[in-house]
Amino acid sequence: MKVLFVASEAVPFIKTGGLADVMGALPKALAKKGADVRLVIPKYSGIADAVKEKMKTVVTGTVNLSWRQLYYGVEAVEQDGVTVYFIDNEWYFKRD
Repeated sequence: MKVLFVASEAVPFIKTGGLADVMGALPKALAKKGADVRLVIPKYSGIADAVKEKMKTVVTGTVNLSWRQLYYGVEAVEQDGVTVYFIDNEWYFKRD
């Protein structure tokens, strides 16, 4: 089984509420049961530097949004059997 979670937060990377707890626990539990689990979250500036140092770049580019072009990046890290993708775009995510 392949499962992709997309959320705004996940423990242990960034937490503001209960969603982070679920996104930290559920993907890990499914991975332990043998599922191919991936998680996508924003790359907020509040993510610990130790995590950022482990990230590997998957892809970078620009996207046209109305009147402007914006940079995007996708970086990944493996955590507890789950591949976590971080969407990098400072316009939207440069905050704690």
